[in-house]
Amino acid sequence: MTRPRGRLSITRAAWVVARRDFVAILMSRTFFFFLLGPLFPLIVGGLAGSVGQRVQQTADNPHVAIVMQGDDAEAMRAARDRLAANIGNLLPDFVILRRLDPGERFDPRTIVDGGRGNVAAVLSGTPQAPVLTGPEDQIERWRGQVALIASEALAPRERALPEVRLDRTVTSNANERKGQLRTAQAAQMLLFLLTMMLAGMVLSNLVEEKGNKIIEVLAAAIPMESVFFGKLFAMLGVSFVGISVWGAVGAALYVAAGTAVPQLPDPAVGWPMLMALGIVYFAMAYLLLGSVFLAIGSMATTVREVQTLSMPVTMLQLLVFFFASFAMTQPGSFMEVAAVFFPFSSPFAMLARAAQDPALSPHLFAVIWQMIWVGLLVRFGSALFRRRVMKSGPGRSDRRGGFRGLLRRASANASEGA
Repeated sequence: MTRPRGRLSITRAAWVVARRDFVAILMSRTFFFFLLGPLFPLIVGGLAGSVGQRVQQTADNPHVAIVMQGDDAEAMRAARDRLAANIGNLLPDFVILRRLDPGERFDPRTIVDGGRGNVAAVLSGTPQAPVLTGPEDQIERWRGQVALIASEALAPRERALPEVRLDRTVTSNANERKGQLRTAQAAQMLLFLLTMMLAGMVLSNLVEEKGNKIIEVLAAAIPMESVFFGKLFAMLGVSFVGISVWGAVGAALYVAAGTAVPQLPDPAVGWPMLMALGIVYFAMAYLLLGSVFLAIGSMATTVREVQTLSMPVTMLQLLVFFFASFAMTQPGSFMEVAAVFFPFSSPFAMLARAAQDPALSPHLFAVIWQMIWVGLLVRFGSALFRRRVMKSGPGRSDRRGGFRGLLRRASANASEGA
């Protein structure tokens, strides 16, 4: 079947639609606020995280107040410091709160019940018979440590502990796999959040143009597949612009934070290749989910219908993400193979595979497989749109009449010409 003269090809028509939508969205005022939208939660989350970390550090380092006679108190603190040089944070912090005079009596419950400072328990008595006063959970946890410190205070070692020679290796298989699993999990989570946050733009754009009849004008001029492909790739381009801006801000915050940000272990394919594959798999995940949203948009006429129809897809996509996350923990199993072949979980499963497996050839076949499904879903969505929305043809009675209806229209045209 030859294309009518002057009619654009599917590829060229899709490029025209993509360029039109891309420029229109970038030049709109709402795009600026769209870029700012995720930055505020990031900034607020960063501030809340720093404050929470500070609070957690304060809560995780409660003090044990020492209330003993002067020599005993100094002996206990000195013993704690000697042991801390070897076992560090496993020991509670000792603070001498009060040095008792000989024969002086003091009730440690007045300090615990009074809630003084960051004191979680009070150590009284003597090194021979220490008494730990405080809440049950705290004193049970520190019972062994206090006994060890008291033992050290009673018989301080005159010589240092034996030196342990360390024979270091670069890593171990268990540590390497655990680290790569953390990196794979972080990559999957980032890919899922970006896809779910940005794919909805396709749906809102289509519903808006259906409301003002622009989509019907485009469908009458160019193939419907071109309209769908153009809108998908236009929104994908807009998404890449947004990700570039957010990535630049995130990189600046990362540099400013320095060592405060935890370091992820290196992925199996290396960071440059993982980022490149992340871009590719984001595009695939976006196109797959966007094509489904386009099909939903072909059935929806109002914003309420969009919300009703898109909610099941969002929930199913969340289940797909959990499926891919579970498959990530079982490399080489049937579960992982199923996640790789299922089109909607394939980008997430393959990105996690890149973090744990250095082989690159499977990614080529996975991308081709995902592109095939993008084409199939776009054709399905465009056919659904034509069948449900484009109703500018003959009426229902004429379609039932078949050839008779065609004769009636031809007679009416002849009468008007006469």
